[in-house]
Amino acid sequence: MQSYEQSLQQTREFLLEHDDYLVVSHVQPDGDAVSSTLAVGWLLSCLGKKYTMLNEGPIPKRMEYLWHSDEIINMASSEPPRQYGNVICVDCADFQRVGLTHRYFANDALILNIDHHPTNNGYGLVNLIKPDAAATAEILFDLLKTFEIEWDLDIATALYTGLLTDTGGFRYTNTSPKVMAAVSELLSYGVNGPELAETLLEEMTLPQIKILNKALNTLQLSPEGDIAWLYVTPEDMIECVAANEDLEGLVNYPRNIRGVEVGILFKVIHEHAVKVSLRSAGKVDVADLAQTFGGGGHTRAAGARIEATLETAIAQVLEEVRRHL
Repeated sequence: MQSYEQSLQQTREFLLEHDDYLVVSHVQPDGDAVSSTLAVGWLLSCLGKKYTMLNEGPIPKRMEYLWHSDEIINMASSEPPRQYGNVICVDCADFQRVGLTHRYFANDALILNIDHHPTNNGYGLVNLIKPDAAATAEILFDLLKTFEIEWDLDIATALYTGLLTDTGGFRYTNTSPKVMAAVSELLSYGVNGPELAETLLEEMTLPQIKILNKALNTLQLSPEGDIAWLYVTPEDMIECVAANEDLEGLVNYPRNIRGVEVGILFKVIHEHAVKVSLRSAGKVDVADLAQTFGGGGHTRAAGARIEATLETAIAQVLEEVRRHL
């Protein structure tokens, strides 16, 4: 098995040898997915390469300040005219996470897979995976160092955004000395850390407050008090005029209750499909738990989609959580 340094070099060669790339991230992209997409776009532009950035669904409005964020094509409103033979997937724990963007992968497409999820199964021709990285943005920080290009505020802000959001404002256990060293360097380019923290972690929309109120009214705890969960329905989303990005951080409310080991958010997609978000206090590996349902993620933060009614999904997940506890 090749080393991380060897994977960085292989990735560098892939980017230099090919051209005309399609860059995609996972469905319902978060800060790391969006910033990583744009960081790759920025790098390709520096290398004089052609590229198209694509995602299934919109990027969160609060991230529109990022370099060329308006160039990420939202498949819901526009679609690329053709398929691509060279594809770069960022922050996608498995191939299914690219969603419908796979329609624009040529049958013989060469895939570069850049990711930090421990559950990533190495679906690319070239795989740059570092499970102990705090974010895909951290891996891209290392990758960009292998090129002789001049960094600027745009790329520094993108990488900082990915690190800030995936470490929960540098509060999670993945906030390593390496992360802080990278952050220190990024700040030297003029990144406005306090402003980004306010925009990405503190500021809330009115629909976000309304959907939080709805969800908290569904909050339940197990008899032992070690599992807490809540849910959101499509009707709630419509009534609150809420978007998917307004659910960001909602799962932390049940998880943050004292004594709770696993917090869960169930988001009803339709009558027979539920998206499950899991957060752990440390005793339970929720990535392993999520894989039981075909999902994945990290030890303390993971998710899955279950084809079942809300009631059935809740029962199945609670049973699995109890088994892991």
